Amino acid sequence: MPQNLSQLVTGRSESHLVAWHGTTLRVHEKVLAPLTRLSERAAKAGFQLGVVSAFRGFSDQLRIWNLKATGKRTVLDTAGKPVDIFSISSIELAHSIMRWSALPGASRHHWGTDLDLIDLKALPKDYKVQLIPEEVEGSGMFAPFHDWLDEEMTRDGFYRPYDRDRGGVSPERWHLSYYPLASTYDGKLTESLILEAWKNQEIALENVLKKNLTEIFQKFVKNISPAPVNTD
Repeated sequence: MPQNLSQLVTGRSESHLVAWHGTTLRVHEKVLAPLTRLSERAAKAGFQLGVVSAFRGFSDQLRIWNLKATGKRTVLDTAGKPVDIFSISSIELAHSIMRWSALPGASRHHWGTDLDLIDLKALPKDYKVQLIPEEVEGSGMFAPFHDWLDEEMTRDGFYRPYDRDRGGVSPERWHLSYYPLASTYDGKLTESLILEAWKNQEIALENVLKKNLTEIFQKFVKNISPAPVNTD
């Protein structure tokens, strides 16, 4: 695999990125146009598409991982309740973290193709977005926007990789992926590339992660919703 591609799929390259309109957030250069079209159609429907998170590089994902694995940042269970990380085994802790946070080198946000979206028009003043199910489902403030996305997003090449609980990553209705590109990068990501990205890095729980990487890779990386047929 070309070095630049292996760097891209593991979050160690930024050469493919451009700024999302008027923000410091960055997306893949080929995602800018379809995301802009989706935003414009959302506006006509009465919503204001807001990007909460887009590209996240390897170093940022590593920082999040290490903070959670060492108890410096809260780890949540499937119900969104704090986990007592000191009462569980190392592998149980790794699994708990991966319900909501990807391994460094294995996050779909590394590619610039995946985004966390909300409706800025529905955002209450002084409210801090948490990206939790209550915000996007049922009577949640962003639910109408995501109901609209259910019907419209595939027209511009987007879908939800974490649409339901498959026993790996928790459902994330706010997470959209530009599948014409993301499907390609997903197919290129391998266990060996992740291990390569970990070289000379200080990764909490590294020993247990390496010992169980094949199972982890299948359960938390590849275990996603099938993408729509790529007609791009």
